Amino acid sequence: MTTLIECIPNFSEARRPEIIDQIVAAITSVDGARLLDRSSDLDHNRTVLTFAGAPAVVEEAAFRAIKTASELIDLNQHTGAHPRIGATDVVPFVPLSNASMEECIAIARRLGQRVGSELNIPVYLYEAAAARPERANLENIRRGQYEGLKTEVESDPERRPDFGPSELGAAGATVIGARNPLIAFNVYLTTDDSSIAKKIAKAIRNSSGGLRYVKGLGLLVDGRAQVSMNLTNFRETPIARVVETVRREAERYGVGIHHTELVGLIPQDALTDAAVWYTQLDQFDKEQILEARLFSAVSAPASDSPGPASFIDELAAPTPTPGGGSAAAYAGAMGAGLVAMVAGLTIGKKKYAEVEAEMQAIRVVAENLRAELTHAVDDDAAAFEVLMATFKLPKETEEQKEARNNAIIKATLNAAHIPLHVSEDVLKVMELALKCAKHGNLNAISDSMSGFAMSRAALTAAGYNVRININSLEDKSAGEKMLAELAELETEADKLEKEIRAVMQERGGI
Repeated sequence: MTTLIECIPNFSEARRPEIIDQIVAAITSVDGARLLDRSSDLDHNRTVLTFAGAPAVVEEAAFRAIKTASELIDLNQHTGAHPRIGATDVVPFVPLSNASMEECIAIARRLGQRVGSELNIPVYLYEAAAARPERANLENIRRGQYEGLKTEVESDPERRPDFGPSELGAAGATVIGARNPLIAFNVYLTTDDSSIAKKIAKAIRNSSGGLRYVKGLGLLVDGRAQVSMNLTNFRETPIARVVETVRREAERYGVGIHHTELVGLIPQDALTDAAVWYTQLDQFDKEQILEARLFSAVSAPASDSPGPASFIDELAAPTPTPGGGSAAAYAGAMGAGLVAMVAGLTIGKKKYAEVEAEMQAIRVVAENLRAELTHAVDDDAAAFEVLMATFKLPKETEEQKEARNNAIIKATLNAAHIPLHVSEDVLKVMELALKCAKHGNLNAISDSMSGFAMSRAALTAAGYNVRININSLEDKSAGEKMLAELAELETEADKLEKEIRAVMQERGGI
């Protein structure tokens, strides 16, 4: 099955269509990049393009689009109703067919590094790709817009970008990330009073106590008050619920809904769910949709095939890989999964409203770490196999011996580097587990400790793998820096363990 990833870049331009034409041309100049939608709003002075393709295709097309926009759009001359910090303001990647969130995160990070180094544009990572919890939320990054960020980025360490210079030029900064499908949805009211739209937006958005997975602003667009929204999880907060909540709030001010507007594309399931809700088809099954039944019949496999062996089965097999290093990464991934679970069980509970933002950020970072550690399971096994292969290199001549020896050293250091990176990641998981134990749902405090314990075990196991590889080198000086880093991580882990045990005693009574 073909792997497809969607990219939905937002550009700070709509009033000069010739500029957007050139950006579109840059995207479609990449063979395989398929433009799906083009949506411009003159009042927002903003254009949203949607394109899809294979991972490498989408990544290259996004880079060309950002480069073109940076050459044609000057933020110093830009005005518009929508908040923005860059010519290419935000670039999210969304997994579609046969694609994972982990792939999108990797694309976002590679692209961010390239944009920062080659185009000299500051880049911030957000949503699932965020490198810092507080940057998971786009609004935090875009605070103060271009003008405010331009002033603060040079002096405030908290506002420095993840990639690129700490200085804004005419192209501003770009926010790049990975996320699930988002619905950009606007509701126009039967009034020109934008203050009403702002009050409704405040009532429905999650950040001010409204609906979960809804972000909203009140604006004046085309002479009509507009509630501009991003629906970040339509399955948890369906579009019909959003519309009816806006309708109810509007009635408080004696106005109604004039019409609604979709910006860009929408998943079919979102519209299906809305249709089912409004028609009250309580017993509806999506298999009753004609096209869905036809698609499943055409695409069904000819025969069932057994699934791959589980990781535990592979670990128990009498083969060199996967081994202890992979097991360490797997344990760390489980620890991160438990942390994400505790954060998720805290979010949405009135009792923990004060820490909801913190828990949302913890969940995003924990999921990122879980993805990295899951990848490390295979990376560790692959590194060991490469190392084993170097011992089979020819050694008949002095030149071959030297080449073989250099290859062994390089492969050994790489085999040590991967568990060291796992050690760094699991220490971060321990820090998050401690925060969950301190502030998270008390009913899940044992899960916080379990996540910590799994990560602590992962650090111990990974540490043994770092040391055994370094110890195998004749010249151990090449690995001294790694051993020093590992020792620092273990010292910090000891401190965290003492702290979380104290929290467990105080808060959990154990």
